[in-house]
Amino acid sequence: MKRTLYLITLVVVLIFQACKGTKNINTVKIKKMSANKIIAHHYDNSFDFETINAKLSVRYNDDEQSYNSSVTLRIKKDSVIWLSAKFLGITVAKAKITPSKVQYYLKVNKTYFDGNFEMISDWIGTELDFQKIQNLLLGEALYDLKSEPYEAAINERGYLLSPKKELALFDRLFTIDPITFKMVGEQLKQAQEDSKVSVKYTEYQEVEKQKFPKAIRIEGTQKEKRTLIEMDYRSVDYNARVSFPFKIPAGFKEVIIE
Repeated sequence: MKRTLYLITLVVVLIFQACKGTKNINTVKIKKMSANKIIAHHYDNSFDFETINAKLSVRYNDDEQSYNSSVTLRIKKDSVIWLSAKFLGITVAKAKITPSKVQYYLKVNKTYFDGNFEMISDWIGTELDFQKIQNLLLGEALYDLKSEPYEAAINERGYLLSPKKELALFDRLFTIDPITFKMVGEQLKQAQEDSKVSVKYTEYQEVEKQKFPKAIRIEGTQKEKRTLIEMDYRSVDYNARVSFPFKIPAGFKEVIIE
């Protein structure tokens, strides 16, 4: 779990509170619904797009340091995720992620990584892929909710979904808004190592008459240690013409995953 948290932190930081809607959830009586129907509604309300060009502000904080960064995010659906982070107007890092390749470089320490998800998955001890990262940025379930049976419950925030059979490493819990059926929160927990990663979508916005995240809060704890990443979408350009320039600078040292 520690490596999983590190990787999520890395992907977000390198380059770069429950949903708000037209009604208050507390005033809405939540209708009992089967897990299969909740999941179907969630996917029916997936954000439909071809490309995205967005500007974000990213705030990072852990027990030792904190900093802010401006991030440009570009996505070509199911094909490319590209991020470029600036500090004081200067590009400090870039990343380019495809289903088959993961690349990034950091100017601050002149390092780069050029590998694939298989290498990263072996390193963190659990499967990570392009779809999970794309879903994280779009406000959708990290895991494929249609791939296994789930149980449904209700609390004051919405519908709770938990797998009938858990993974060997993680306990998973998903919270879905009862009005929009967008993701409110996702949680991965490993009791054995006293660690947890939670993703909260604290606000949504309208983009081309669809719900798209406005604010994302990622919090990880490992025993006494805590990491917090807050992402705010400042602008989202829908189906814009985008490019994904990426070239590792000469003289940078490669990061080797062992």
